[in-house]
Amino acid sequence: MRHHDRYDYHPLPERADYSWPDGRRLAVYVALNLEHFAFGEGLGAELAPGGPQPDVLNYAWRDYGSRVGAWRLLRIFDELELPCSVLLNTAMYDHAPQLVDAFRRRGDEMVAHGRTNSERQGVLPEAQERALIEACAATMARHEGRGPEGWLGPWISQSERTPDLLAEAGFRYLLDWCHDDQPIWFRTRGGGRILSVPYPQELNDIPQIVGRKQEGDAFADMIVDTFDELLEESQERPLVMGLALHAYLVGWPHRARHLRRALTHIRQRADGRVWITGAGAIARHAAALPPGVVPGS
Repeated sequence: MRHHDRYDYHPLPERADYSWPDGRRLAVYVALNLEHFAFGEGLGAELAPGGPQPDVLNYAWRDYGSRVGAWRLLRIFDELELPCSVLLNTAMYDHAPQLVDAFRRRGDEMVAHGRTNSERQGVLPEAQERALIEACAATMARHEGRGPEGWLGPWISQSERTPDLLAEAGFRYLLDWCHDDQPIWFRTRGGGRILSVPYPQELNDIPQIVGRKQEGDAFADMIVDTFDELLEESQERPLVMGLALHAYLVGWPHRARHLRRALTHIRQRADGRVWITGAGAIARHAAALPPGVVPGS
């Protein structure tokens, strides 16, 4: 059978044990997608089945996230003193620069998330995909004073060579694969490697709220249940819990209230076993562990 050849099978119970900083066992990070969409063309999540372009209903619903919803989430993050990994379309630097500035002032990590979520990178020829990745990295370096360490493709879109291109462009980790609860090293061409940091598709508001038609209360319960279960499991091994959010979904008032409840639960139960951090910090800690500890190393 055909295989991707990026990583081998490593059963979770057979892996080496390690801890996060200060002996902590469960690393928790919140990933907020700040995305921009083209008007009248391209891809985008839908509130209702779209009609002929321009699809004003769905465009405006998504635009609410940048104009209002993300600011509501920012207030919740500030209230609970929660760091955030910002998954950033570079188009946001032009579309909503004040919003990007607000998260930068908090010291939040900026993770590259392509140009716009109106497009997929995985369908591009190699030269065009490389140019896209390099252009996004250069744009972020210009605005942030340093290049991004991590990448999440718009719509989790990868070609067969995406990990190679990311490693060659200097990225240290990717978030596209939801295949594990621990970081895993990927092989890349030429003997290189890049770290895969867990990013959730189950604990992600698009698959749950848009795809499975769950509402904010149910999504909040999933967050609480996931945290409680992983906290118990982390007594045996170190684990990562990621939470993927989109401001045009959980930034609406009726969902934000439930999100606050779930995040408050995490903050209140975050004892010496829990490391509330960012995706980049998780990647740096895992990459610094001795060879053989992280699968694939």
